[in-house]
Amino acid sequence: MNILERAKAPTPKFFRVLRTIGLSLLAAGGALVAGPIALPAAVATVAGYLTVAGGVLAAVSQVTVEQSERESESDDDPEEDVD
Repeated sequence: MNILERAKAPTPKFFRVLRTIGLSLLAAGGALVAGPIALPAAVATVAGYLTVAGGVLAAVSQVTVEQSERESESDDDPEEDVD
């Protein structure tokens, strides 16, 4: 399964929740970084970390898919991979 197929495949409910949390962190960090007021260095650093963590969490959660029973049976069959 390539990356485009994984991104289009249905995502399990738990990872949809994690994706939403990741997008929220991404938005909060981006808003703090791009805000019009000067923030202390510590707040700007934390906002940068929030942005990166939210982006990674959202991306990983999006490409997580459930393995169907048919796929798991074919993965367990060692004779199919023998050349």
